[in-house]
Amino acid sequence: MKNTVVIGAQWGDEGKAKITDILARQADLIIRYQGGCNAGHTVVTGGTTYKFHLIPSGILYDNTVCFIGAGCVIHPESFKKEYEELKAQGVNFKNLKISPLATITMPYHIEIDGYSENNAGKGKIGTTKKGIGPTYTDKMARIGLKIQDLYSYEALSEKLDMILPIKNKQLEKVYGLEPYTKECIISLCETYAELFKPYVAFDWQDMLNRYKDKKILFEGAQGVMLDIDYGTYPFVTSSNPIGGGAATGSGYGPTMIQDVVGVSKAYVTRVGEGPFVTELTDEIGKKIQEIGHEFGVTTGRPRRCGWFDAVIMKYAVLVGGITNVALTKIDVFDTFDEIKICTAYKDCRNDKVYTSYPTDVFIHKYLEPIYETMPGWKTSLSGIKTYDELPENAKKYIKKVEDLIGAPIGIISVGPDREQTIFV
Repeated sequence: MKNTVVIGAQWGDEGKAKITDILARQADLIIRYQGGCNAGHTVVTGGTTYKFHLIPSGILYDNTVCFIGAGCVIHPESFKKEYEELKAQGVNFKNLKISPLATITMPYHIEIDGYSENNAGKGKIGTTKKGIGPTYTDKMARIGLKIQDLYSYEALSEKLDMILPIKNKQLEKVYGLEPYTKECIISLCETYAELFKPYVAFDWQDMLNRYKDKKILFEGAQGVMLDIDYGTYPFVTSSNPIGGGAATGSGYGPTMIQDVVGVSKAYVTRVGEGPFVTELTDEIGKKIQEIGHEFGVTTGRPRRCGWFDAVIMKYAVLVGGITNVALTKIDVFDTFDEIKICTAYKDCRNDKVYTSYPTDVFIHKYLEPIYETMPGWKTSLSGIKTYDELPENAKKYIKKVEDLIGAPIGIISVGPDREQTIFV
């Protein structure tokens, strides 16, 4: 196994957890490098379903060290809830490590996120209201709290003397919310310190050095089209899910990355607001949603569904650094007579055709998808174990996708279980 980054190649929810779980069998170290508890990753194995949000799904393997990196933001209450739910399912956390440089999502971040989203009007972006954006905002403004601050009263006290006057003024004057006292925050931080104490890797530099010659898997959340720099801004997340984000969020430089697996559904889904050129609001879209069980792991919200979009996927291959693709949920099309693939966009105002992704999302309302129609295979793929066993029409669909996006498909998922996976 090469040192591999697993990223979402669409708007998240592509099935990254299953692919990460499969690749984790060979990994010695797994690093979650960005995002927070706004992610939702599901792994099904042995008839048991495990739901992850922040904790790397590789924790299911006894000999794999799982590291939550500096690029992540951690909401302590959500972490505790996820930890307790997984522990009740028999998951062992002896190999969990947390970077002391990860940033803490505080209660006021949750309050600001909820207020901002509820009062955004036309600016609503469909946030999960988990405080992710405000946490990253404070991180970049250099008024965030790090995990390591929990273990030095002097450092915490000095930082709060700087942070709270700014934050309380913001809470009261901008949002009309209640301020926080220093004593209240310190009390919270004492609780957080106890929660994280068994897992904080103060020796993270030594740990990363020990694993430099071993097999490393970098796990991203969300997807390329939600990247803060390259996604459908402003309808994006607050971090960098692209392959390059693994270098800044993990503690390893880019020379440690040898392979980037982009996970993509055989169709496209999106949760929340924002442009979606191939979205289907008809019975076909509803059929995909029902067969694919397209409801968010974190929010429970129904996902918007549409045909596969080769324009955004080709873009994801470029900016995401994708070297090969894991195609998931192709079995959702088992009963379809025909399947469409978007090969380009047409601007209905002037008939201009886009084969490369137009990054100005405010023109997307004028864009119409140009489709190529492929015949369906009308048979179940769920029990197929090898590429050669696939129906010819399924092979043709896969080959067409490869040709359009300019990247090979190395993994094909034909069902939710760990074993329902074909390696090409």
